[in-house]
This record gives sequence, structure tokens and C-alpha cells, in this order.
Amino acid sequence: MTKFSLGEIHRKLFEQQSAAGQFVSLALLPLGWLYGLAGAAKALLYRSGLKKAYRAAVPVISVGNLSVGGTGKTPVCDHLLKKLLARGKRVALVSRGYGGQGAGRVGVVSAGEGLLLEARTCGDEPFLLARNNPGALVFVAPRRADGVRMAVEQYGAEVIVLDDGFQHQAVHRDLNIVLLDASRPLSNGRVLPAGRLREFPRALGRSDLVLLTRSRGDERLNLPLAVPIMRCRHVLGALAFSLEGQSVGFDQLQDKAGLAFAGIAQPDLFFSSLTARGLRLDRRLSLPDHVCYDEELLHRLSSSADRSDYLVTTEKDAVKLQASDFKLPCYQVPMSIEFFGEDSLDAVLDELLKGSTQ
Repeated sequence: MTKFSLGEIHRKLFEQQSAAGQFVSLALLPLGWLYGLAGAAKALLYRSGLKKAYRAAVPVISVGNLSVGGTGKTPVCDHLLKKLLARGKRVALVSRGYGGQGAGRVGVVSAGEGLLLEARTCGDEPFLLARNNPGALVFVAPRRADGVRMAVEQYGAEVIVLDDGFQHQAVHRDLNIVLLDASRPLSNGRVLPAGRLREFPRALGRSDLVLLTRSRGDERLNLPLAVPIMRCRHVLGALAFSLEGQSVGFDQLQDKAGLAFAGIAQPDLFFSSLTARGLRLDRRLSLPDHVCYDEELLHRLSSSADRSDYLVTTEKDAVKLQASDFKLPCYQVPMSIEFFGEDSLDAVLDELLKGSTQ
């Protein structure tokens, strides 16, 4: 049975602007207020010092969002890891490992010298980030303070990137980056379960930097924020790669019929990026975020591709697949981000790291 994430359910209900969706949202509004008040009370406890946050001896950069569903945290984390590694820093990413089977109190996905855990154990996103950044330390921990402590005290991390950390206030952060989708920054403005927000919009006051993802570069964010606002866009890779790692140009696939599938938060954006590159997609299968590719689903994909020449998916999905799963070639396409004004981000990182060496 297909399982959908909370973000997908809310997107299907509330973003179609249907009368039924609006009615459900209004009916759930009192529960949304309660959920929002609980989040606000938790933030107040940390702000007042009644609840203590673990403070690492090195700078901590949190990458998070205000809503459920995908805003692009993984490519932003990947971008930051590459930036910090290029500066010669021993950087560690710490994640909850959502979607993985679990690796105990702290799982070491990579100690900077190759992968140590499988994607099904640690989760597809930590696995992908470790694979794409072989010099980085990557940890998964249900209590992220445990992962941060191990990264610093046992592995000598000099800077931490905290994945999905905005609501995880048990770890002190020195740079709090909050991602908003430029096309729908606050969705319907309501908190779970009446909308897609994890907290009331005023929680953005805890941020140090707001990043508008999937941006055109010219959007206006009509919110009273006293923090910098930056913009970035998602960029499809220049090449596709087989599940065994061989590269292929998009021009080699344009005369063939493809089946595209994706288990990410917004698969339609991935599909439209493929067609923009000239691919002819006869079938498109949208799957739940963090989907498990079991025997039943693999059979469904193979059956759906009976009239196709190849299959194509995302890097995130590909970490859970093997070439032997399909009779046809299956390609993965990487996705990265591109900043509007990259020097602004460089300045923020330089200032953060300069402060840590004084």
C-alpha cells in the first residue's frame, strides 16, 4: 500500500484551491492554532533558558524550513558542504536520518574516507550527501546533539551543518538558515494540520538568513523581516548517469521514449526540468517522498515501462536502486542549486568562520 508523507497529503488537499480542500482547512484551523501555540511555547522555553540547548565548540549552521514538504534542503546542504570543504574545513553534516531504518544512537555514514552505511539504514539524503562529498563527515542521530558531540569530540569537526534543524532547538546554532519556496513561501499561511506550516510565520524571527529557493531572482517577499534574504534556483545536471555510473548526454536520449519516476516532495518539477532538456517522457510516475523500492514497486515500474526505451529518476531515488532491478537502462540525473549573488553567501560564511578562529 502506497504511503504518503504529511507534506504530500497537505499539498493534495489544500493547494488545489478546491472547495473541499478549503472546507477541510477551515475545519482543522483550531487544531492548527493549538499546534502553533505548542511550537511557540517550546521556542519560548529555549529562548528563556528554561530548556538548555547543547552548544558545540565549533560553528553550527542550521538548514531548515517553516513548512512540511520539499523546499530544497538537500541541495542547499550539498552546496554548503562543497563551499566549506573548498575552504579546507573539516566539515560534518548531522541529520536525523529520516526514512532510514536507524543506526542506533549515532550512525557514522562517512568518516570522510568513504561510505560506511547503506541508504536503507541511514536514509537516502545523508547517504547521497556523503557520496557526493567524500571528504565530509556525515552522521545520523535521532538526538542530533549526540551526533554533533561525536563529530566534534571524536572526529575533529571544525564546522557543523545541521540538516532540517530549524525546529530542532536542542542544538545551538550560529547561523540559522530558513528555506522558503519562492512560488509559495507560506502556502495558505496556516499551521498543521490546517495547512503546511510547522510553526506560525512569526517564527521566522529566529532566523539569521532567509533563502528563497526555486526562485526567478526577482520575487518580493512581503514579510516584515529584519534579516538578509537570498535567492537560489534548482539546476538540472548537464549529464545523466546510469545506475552503474556511466554518463550519457541528453541528446543521446531525445529520440527515445522514457519513463520518469521520482519519490521526492515535488516530482512534477523534476519531470518538467527533464522535458525542458528535450526528453520525451511517455510516462511519469509520482511516488511518495522517501519511498521504499520493494519488489512490488519495482515490478510496477518495470510493467509501466513496457513501451519505453529507458527509465530516468533522481539521484535521491537512485541511491536505493541497482541496475539489475530493471531490464531497461535506468538513468539518474543530479540536481544542484545556483545562487543569485553567490558572493553574498561567501561573505556570510567567511564572517562566520572568521569569528570561530578569533
